[in-house]
Amino acid sequence: MATLATTVLTPAGVNPETSMISANAGGDKVVPSASTFLRVKNSAASPITVTIDDPTTPQPVGAAAINPDSVIVVTNAQERWIGPLPASRFANPVDGLVAITYTSATTVTVGAFSLV
Repeated sequence: MATLATTVLTPAGVNPETSMISANAGGDKVVPSASTFLRVKNSAASPITVTIDDPTTPQPVGAAAINPDSVIVVTNAQERWIGPLPASRFANPVDGLVAITYTSATTVTVGAFSLV
């Protein structure tokens, strides 16, 4: 997994296209914060699913199963802004990063953006 560099949005503006990289087939990671967002662009002919791992939400008492991961479908030839990604929910306790996986990374680009 590659750790995405986060582009900080400024009053002067940024070109989001220059901050986009090819999605890693093994997934990506990003530094979490309450102002961090992902931009996922799917240029493929089929939809993909992006999963943001939630390793910290506890299973409710009495629940047989729980999967609080955030699952987002990005339709073909579309893009999605995903977030915010607060550490309190998404940070892995081992490395402090957010894990992102894709059902397919072919012709998918991703960028991390933050307001501060």
